[in-house]
Amino acid sequence: MIAILKNGVTPAQTKHLVDWLKAMNIDVHVSEGKEVTILGLIGNTSRVDMELLRSLDIVETVKRVSEPYKQANRKFHPKDTIVQANSIRIGSGYFAMIAGPCSVESEEQIIEVARAVKEGGADILRGGAFKPRTSPYAFQGLKDEGVRLLLEAKKATGMPIITEIMTITALPLFEDVDIIQVGARNMQNFDLLKELGKTKKPILLKRGLANTIEELLMSAEYIMSEGNENIILCERGIRTFETATRNTLDLSAVPVLHELTHLPVVVDPSHATGHSRLVAPMAAAAAACGADGIMIEVHNNPACALCDGAQSITPSQFQSINHQVRKILEAVR
Repeated sequence: MIAILKNGVTPAQTKHLVDWLKAMNIDVHVSEGKEVTILGLIGNTSRVDMELLRSLDIVETVKRVSEPYKQANRKFHPKDTIVQANSIRIGSGYFAMIAGPCSVESEEQIIEVARAVKEGGADILRGGAFKPRTSPYAFQGLKDEGVRLLLEAKKATGMPIITEIMTITALPLFEDVDIIQVGARNMQNFDLLKELGKTKKPILLKRGLANTIEELLMSAEYIMSEGNENIILCERGIRTFETATRNTLDLSAVPVLHELTHLPVVVDPSHATGHSRLVAPMAAAAAACGADGIMIEVHNNPACALCDGAQSITPSQFQSINHQVRKILEAVR
């Protein structure tokens, strides 16, 4: 349920109404815009008398929200959310290029790639320390050592870092990580999502390979229900019957999500396509359709990469893609 207040309502009047609603064990999310204030009512709203609420002098209208996701819903929060990692902002016109290797392999490798992608225009450094792999025999990442090396690359370049978490027990290792990534396989790991909701760190939440847009938003809701609203959604391709690409990149999800939610949306063309030659055109398409950022896998020697070399591009290719993406952003804006 949402209550839209009339223009000119004072903070004291708003607080009085919020306190009254909370006395009924209703959580209230207050969204204040330039011209309108919206109260999002969360919980068992059946105990709220809609007609009584609608009759109050300060209330313009009252509506029920049918969607199961509430805090992630644009109806609750019409203004775009801007997520900030250090000095980098994502959302509401702020665009971020996220680049780096699929996995951290050594100190020399991650620092070399970090410096190269920063020179090529990247805003945030990505790199996998914990690697969920389909095969138990594949490279699983350097784990805590990988996080340490990412922090060294952060010191060397000044770039914020993002890396994927696998389990709740690893959370203490992420204290100095700027953005915590939840991978596609963990999108519905609800215990993990709830723990991440208790932190205030930005969370990049990837859509599962067989999940709907609503299910992605419900996963975001798990995090937000625990108090963390710093969430970036990521479209990274879904599994279809098509075999020409690793996954099918659902770019229609970007404008759909922007209609449904206030959270920023980034696109990962590397995992979506699985082929380095397809990264550039899909990155360009992501920028054109309104993405708030792009996440790309970059390796200094893709042929020798320990993970996903086939979809990784070189630093020089990344620089070219970044230049193209920035020109597209200027055109569509």
